[in-house]
Amino acid sequence: MKISLTTPHQYEHLSSSFESIQKIFATDNNSIHKARNELKVIEIEGIKTVIKSFKIPHLLNRVVYTFFRKSKAYKSYHNALRLKELNISTPEPIALIEFFESGLLEESYFISEFFDYDFTIRTPLLEPLEDREAIFTAFAAYTYGLHQKGVWHLDYSPGNILIKRVEGGYQFSIVDINRMEFREISPLQGCENFNKLWASDEELEIMGREYARLCGFNVAVTIAEMKRHNDANKRVKNFKKKLKKVLKGDFSTLS
Repeated sequence: MKISLTTPHQYEHLSSSFESIQKIFATDNNSIHKARNELKVIEIEGIKTVIKSFKIPHLLNRVVYTFFRKSKAYKSYHNALRLKELNISTPEPIALIEFFESGLLEESYFISEFFDYDFTIRTPLLEPLEDREAIFTAFAAYTYGLHQKGVWHLDYSPGNILIKRVEGGYQFSIVDINRMEFREISPLQGCENFNKLWASDEELEIMGREYARLCGFNVAVTIAEMKRHNDANKRVKNFKKKLKKVLKGDFSTLS
């Protein structure tokens, strides 16, 4: 099995551990997320890291990710470097590790430094925090800053937006960054990026007022656009849930 390892100069002394990442990952039980991909918090030679192991692609995608497209681990690592260049907070990228079997991509890992956050944006969306309005206002300002720098996170969902309370406000940091675009974003387009929050109209109004103020856009139009995209996303997600139940033989949602 061939290995491809990319790591910044300051982490080159960890190369032997990176080359053994398959064994390290398999023998550690501290999983924090497991679905298509799995994340584990693992300490490597005194550095607390988050290691993301990407699902082994099926044969066709192995060919695609080997010859035609960059792997998700590759995109995660290089998008993190790009965000750092733009002075946007994301966990420090430590290593990109790809394993190839018979010339095709087999396993891939993205390692980043652990970010000690307090909660995600999901918490104020679901819980009555005293400062939730201040959080939403700060979040809208943060999102505006991303858009001003041409950053479009394609999976800008509650679990991917980390928040740490700091003196005088909040520090936001974004994760799950393999699906990302870097391009010019207009205020009208920017309204769509709030659509995966599953936020209420009241919460969107708080965010919309601040976003409109910063970009000099019409407040009513901004809020209306945010709500429109939010409602459309909810309809699609709810339809998919109903369709899954129907495919499993549960027709109760049709009544």
